[in-house]
Amino acid sequence: MKQLLTTEQLDEGVTRLAAEIREFYAQKPLTMVAVLNGSIVLLADLIRRVDLPLKIGLVQASSYRGAATEPGDLQIEMAMVPVLRGRHVLLVDDIFDTGNTLSALLAEFRALKPASVRSLVLLRKHGRRTVAIEPDHVGFEIPNEFVVGYGLDYCDAYRNLPFVAVLEPSEDGSIPLPS
Repeated sequence: MKQLLTTEQLDEGVTRLAAEIREFYAQKPLTMVAVLNGSIVLLADLIRRVDLPLKIGLVQASSYRGAATEPGDLQIEMAMVPVLRGRHVLLVDDIFDTGNTLSALLAEFRALKPASVRSLVLLRKHGRRTVAIEPDHVGFEIPNEFVVGYGLDYCDAYRNLPFVAVLEPSEDGSIPLPS
């Protein structure tokens, strides 16, 4: 496993993103909605640094299942999303890969009539975008590699790593799971 972003780099990036949020929303009430499960660590770190009138919500959206390293069909579950009508909404996601998840979620959220809706991602992967949109706030640019840690997983493992790492296959081509 090759470390791509250290704990210190992540801390600096999240602090920078929080400052962007505070500046942009300038005391407007904000609802942050995090995409489960990968962005839960990012959400926890962000809300401790954002001193605004704040509500939070969660949305389940997944296009990766099991051992997949390429996205499949997107499934969205909105049961934990609070009322967004008339609120300023910031959608928080872990990674912008093809952009399909973010694009679909933004469309779903706009239909709920918020005052505004913007997006924030921890990581933007180079060379994979297939949609016209771009996230409004980006923590880090990364190469086109499969990454884990800081909430991102492989088969629901590695989420607890305090850094972001490239998951490298073993000699037989399989991707190892922690024991």
